[in-house]
Amino acid sequence: MTSLPAAERLGAHLKRAEQALNATKHAVLKPAGLTVAQYAALLHLEESPGISAAALARLCGVTPPTMNTVLKNLQERGLIERTPHTWHRNVLETRLTEAGRTVMADADARAVRVERALAAEFTDAEREALIGLLGRCVTLLEQARPSA
Repeated sequence: MTSLPAAERLGAHLKRAEQALNATKHAVLKPAGLTVAQYAALLHLEESPGISAAALARLCGVTPPTMNTVLKNLQERGLIERTPHTWHRNVLETRLTEAGRTVMADADARAVRVERALAAEFTDAEREALIGLLGRCVTLLEQARPSA
């Protein structure tokens, strides 16, 4: 089997696009005082109040230990609160505080500008096609992943 040149490797193009998006979001979120990982956590917490750290880690695409560090930093800043679950005392429910909602609103406005600018580069048909193609990439890669 012959090796593929870097320019022909789809994974390299996907990675480059992801890095560019993360770098841009990092720059626009910095004035809000958040990292991309912290913003992602607040975004999912806003949509799913009370979610566990493990579920939040899966949604954000980070490991549970990384998410615990993210949550610890957000809690120390007073942006989230963590309380024991009513039935499962070993599970902490995580919710935004009022300060967290304020910071999230600012950060989300900044991130949405990036998303809208990116979307504006494509026609409706191109955006729909891109979403479909990326979905196919995810499906194939998840099916091709070796079991642990």
